Amino acid sequence: MRVQAVMTDNGACYRSQAFNTALGQSVKHRYTRPYRPQTNGKVERFNRTLMSEWAYARTYTSQTQREAAYTQWLHHYNHHRPHTALDGQTPADRVHNLTGNYT
Repeated sequence: MRVQAVMTDNGACYRSQAFNTALGQSVKHRYTRPYRPQTNGKVERFNRTLMSEWAYARTYTSQTQREAAYTQWLHHYNHHRPHTALDGQTPADRVHNLTGNYT
């Protein structure tokens, strides 16, 4: 997969020279418009779901345990959990060529 563009909010960390240097010349940097829930509403909802279903769903005894649970949760979220915004489909159902086997 080749990254063509990155969209961020207008935080100082994303406006820094270091961040733009890391993106390189070939990646277009786009900014969200301030106070636009239409633009960043889905990521805000993802963060809320992440907090309730993974981060605070249980107590973790180590960082390794937390990372393992995140990997499992993210797979479940993308491949098994139906999304109402996708008419009951999973994100993996909506992405064409998810495995990258076809060009």
